[in-house]
Amino acid sequence: MMIKMEKSLLIEFLGDTPIVRVLDFLLVFRKFDYNKQDIAINSNVSWNTLDKIWGMLIKNNIIIKTRKVGKSNMYELNMENPAVKKLIELHKTLMIKSIKDIEETKEILVNI
Repeated sequence: MMIKMEKSLLIEFLGDTPIVRVLDFLLVFRKFDYNKQDIAINSNVSWNTLDKIWGMLIKNNIIIKTRKVGKSNMYELNMENPAVKKLIELHKTLMIKSIKDIEETKEILVNI
């Protein structure tokens, strides 16, 4: 399953790197868990690159294993991790700012 994503506010803010793409995907779709292949595909990160950063994500408790489906382990963001909580806060802040910017632009256009 491939979920098409535009360049997000988080990626624009933090930079377009593989780890930011992975975190962005998992933040946006945090209500679900995914296997590594789905994370790689939907984050637009190669399997080799994901494999290189995977240990760091696990070691720092950013992602956690939720269950096993067949032969696949499923993972999600660790919502109890303080760093993940801060990322969610940053994500919300960026979204709110973007909405305010859009509203201001609409107001300007209506007054033209």
